[in-house]
Amino acid sequence: MLLPSEPTFPDDGGAERAIWEALRTHLPADVLLVAGQRIQDGETERELDIVVAWPGVGVAVLEVKGGMVAREDGAWWQGSGDARHRIDPVGQAQRGRHALQDLLGERRVEGAHARAAHLVAFPHTYVPATWDALDLPRALVVDRADVEDGPAVVVARVQHAILEHGQGRSPLASVDGFLRVLDPVLTGEADGPEATTAHELRSDQLTKDQAAMLDKLRAFPRLRVVGGAGTGKTFLALDQARRRAREGDRVALLCYSRGLAAYLREFTSSWPARERPAYVGLFHDLPLRWGAEPGTDDDGDYWERRLPLRLAELADAQPEAERFDTIIVDEGQDFGELWWSAVLRCLRDPDHGRLYVFMDDNQRIFPRDGAAPIDLPPVELDENLRSTKQIAQLFGSLSGAVLRARGADGPPVRIVDVPAEDAVGHADTVVDQLLEVGYAPGRIALLTTGRRHPVQVERVASVGYPGYWGEFLAGEDVLYGHVLGFKGLERSVVVLAVNGVRDAERAREMLYAGLSRARSLLVVVGPRSLVVEHGGEGVARRLDAAQDITDAVLADG
Repeated sequence: MLLPSEPTFPDDGGAERAIWEALRTHLPADVLLVAGQRIQDGETERELDIVVAWPGVGVAVLEVKGGMVAREDGAWWQGSGDARHRIDPVGQAQRGRHALQDLLGERRVEGAHARAAHLVAFPHTYVPATWDALDLPRALVVDRADVEDGPAVVVARVQHAILEHGQGRSPLASVDGFLRVLDPVLTGEADGPEATTAHELRSDQLTKDQAAMLDKLRAFPRLRVVGGAGTGKTFLALDQARRRAREGDRVALLCYSRGLAAYLREFTSSWPARERPAYVGLFHDLPLRWGAEPGTDDDGDYWERRLPLRLAELADAQPEAERFDTIIVDEGQDFGELWWSAVLRCLRDPDHGRLYVFMDDNQRIFPRDGAAPIDLPPVELDENLRSTKQIAQLFGSLSGAVLRARGADGPPVRIVDVPAEDAVGHADTVVDQLLEVGYAPGRIALLTTGRRHPVQVERVASVGYPGYWGEFLAGEDVLYGHVLGFKGLERSVVVLAVNGVRDAERAREMLYAGLSRARSLLVVVGPRSLVVEHGGEGVARRLDAAQDITDAVLADG
């Protein structure tokens, strides 16, 4: 079994292809042979050049290095002349194996604890039969001589490495678990936790690939980047903040909502000190940091008028060392007119300092219409990279712009057609059902459009907003939240309880925000008629393809 059936190999002089072809032609038919598998390991992406999942034997992860490879003074080198550089093939192979085993363990796959070994392959380099190293026994090396001797020798080398040097309790029973996790479509399973993992690994890579566009835009000191939900704006904002800090700028990364601010702080906290922004967090907290008087949540004039005016005054009074070379704003559509003038005053050079704004006009769910002070035409993002096609097409029908869905096919959107006053109770039932079929609690969010969920009210009262958002970032429990506070954030599964809308004029934008928070599975609980009324004809057509699970939920509730 091959995954993929026709892999694309890197430009390495044919090294990976040589190992792949040798294994492909001589492995037993029930062995799964995987090429170029990417795995997200925390914030680090691992690419496993070749994986062999061999029933009755075990698992092998091979790191392949083409060209001239040498080991000198305990270090590995690849290439020659000016192109010679250090490599770490053993470390890459080890880390790749651990990442694969951890992923299988998280998904509770039987093969997670099977016997497993890592090997390195040097198809263009001869390695003496007597050569040996403490971190790499000769038995764990496939070299040019092995490839020249034929596929049977390469396969025997891999089998011997697993049996004699593999770590684990038992042989691999079957490859079914691998297929469910690495390629759920192959087994016909587009639904379930394993499919969710596979889709999200792919979308994470698409988002990272998009960051290359910043290289082409580095000459612009001010930019406005606009795009629909899931187009990668927050990742680009983070990457731009890191780039500018690395270049020596004093950077501020600002947003409006508490949850997004907590996420941005958590994400940047692991960066090296020289790459971290000087300030990350809420626009509102910056003036408080500089000495502004605190206000109360119910004082709208304080937040909309007095605080931004006060920030402008305080910015003028700050020494140059406290102001910023670059300011980056995520979810910029939330900022009012007075806020933008205050933002410019926070720059060391208000007229020419760097300002980058990332925004989505479809998510203007607050009654303010500030315009970012950037005259250049915006850079437009038109591809949804985050959500499955089914989810992206549903919320995309609420947008006036054409949004291309690049996510994988996923399960149909599900709907529970119940009155608004019953939406929260039945949404709780849906969450219970998802947990029963194996979804991890930390991958689920239950969001409301009207009154807040009682669990959210209780948690905020108990631990405050910092504690509440800390629980979200920990990713261990179901998140009970509100659409207004979850903008810019996401979870694998979102159960959207449409329990009314606070402002009918903003209902369409609120629905757009709520429907777009899910990456892999979306369940809409509430009156279909209300969703169609505010969503329009496009939403009505998409909901015709949704899976109505009302009866199953009512029976279980």
